[in-house]
Amino acid sequence: MPTGAPGTQPGSQPGTPSVLRLRGRAFGPGDFAVMAVVNRTPDSFYDKGSTYAFQAAVDAASRLIDEGADIVDIGGVKAGPGTEVDPAEEIRRVAEVVAAVRERHPDVIISVDTWRSEVAKVVAEAGADLLNDTWGGVDPGLAGVAAAYGIGLVCAHAGRVEPRTRPHRVAYADVVADVVAYTTDLAERAVAAGVRRDAILIDPAHDFGKNTWHSLEVSRRLGEMTATGWPVLVAVSNKDFVGETLGGLPVKERHAGTLATLAVSALQGARVFRVHDAASARRALAVVARLGGA
Repeated sequence: MPTGAPGTQPGSQPGTPSVLRLRGRAFGPGDFAVMAVVNRTPDSFYDKGSTYAFQAAVDAASRLIDEGADIVDIGGVKAGPGTEVDPAEEIRRVAEVVAAVRERHPDVIISVDTWRSEVAKVVAEAGADLLNDTWGGVDPGLAGVAAAYGIGLVCAHAGRVEPRTRPHRVAYADVVADVVAYTTDLAERAVAAGVRRDAILIDPAHDFGKNTWHSLEVSRRLGEMTATGWPVLVAVSNKDFVGETLGGLPVKERHAGTLATLAVSALQGARVFRVHDAASARRALAVVARLGGA
């Protein structure tokens, strides 16, 4: 559940801290929402397919909700390079899980990690509340789907790369300035397309179109994103930049670094935290909230 003080009313002007509203819940400045990951993929970098089976995915969602997740983020395509997954297969993987989780948990906020508008339409009809577009608006039709169904949208910065690619020697004059300019422009375009202003988040997308130095710089200067007034989502859980920062640790040994990055992000005003371990994230964020006086 959210912690902290209530925020401003919807319709705030850009630059004014806004309230995020999804499925009847409100997360204002100072509130922290845990977004838990459910991968319906056979080749996830983290769980290696342990929640690929339909029932395993639904049961994982229930467990994460019991552990304190406010949002469940369901994905059907591995972020990195791998086996091609066409829209029909992505729909097969995610739509039935969305419907089942919605039936089992009528009040939970359901997000779907997709960049495709044809997938977005099907999952919106199945009960999704949020479209988590980690690839930065490569399909301009996604905002139209969010607007048509009255649901939320994540506007991310992926360095203008094609989905599921890793750019070689990516460079920015100022990575944070680029992130802020790109995500806020996407957000304003979404509003112009009809998406509710209070249903939009911006996301720096650590490691997407970025090397470790870029992801660390974004983490250090995340306050420049939160200062825009848009609610900020951070997705840093067990990512490569965490492992490289700690001397090349493998995925399963990045937990402490993940929690440290979550705390730094929360202290700078991040609102939503996409994680694999909902229980630990909830406890860490509760400490941050107390440190902040909430």
